[in-house]
Amino acid sequence: MTHDLDTIRRLHVMAAGVRGARVAEHVLPAPFEDVWQAMSALDFLPDLERIRILRTDGERLEALALSKYGFRAHLRGYRRPGWCWLQSRFLIAGMAAAPTPDGAATRIALTGGVRIPTRAAVVPFGTLRELDHAAHRLSARLDRPGPTGHGER
Repeated sequence: MTHDLDTIRRLHVMAAGVRGARVAEHVLPAPFEDVWQAMSALDFLPDLERIRILRTDGERLEALALSKYGFRAHLRGYRRPGWCWLQSRFLIAGMAAAPTPDGAATRIALTGGVRIPTRAAVVPFGTLRELDHAAHRLSARLDRPGPTGHGER
């Protein structure tokens, strides 16, 4: 017997395999297409100063990110509608989006953090607060009221 996972549940499963990872879930009052277009640009994450897509090959993505603290990360991963998982030697970033049943709003989930090299773990301190902040930045970018829901699910 198999079960299809929506993108939000898939993100929870991926985060469960990373010690210290937290997932923030929110609902944005905007249609999926608008939310995903803003999310897939990847530039709403609060600790990023700049991100540049280096290469795409189908769903595969390679990007160079510069943090507001001056750190650089060469991220590699996958991006498809409603789903993105990127990691570098020192960072993990994951995001998912799915329309609500009525299609009037979009559920989003975010995870990520500073990765501990050689281990499937992230430093959990302040991560959930940063993820919630990212959801608010995304909502502001969409020029919509703030997200509902927050924290771990």
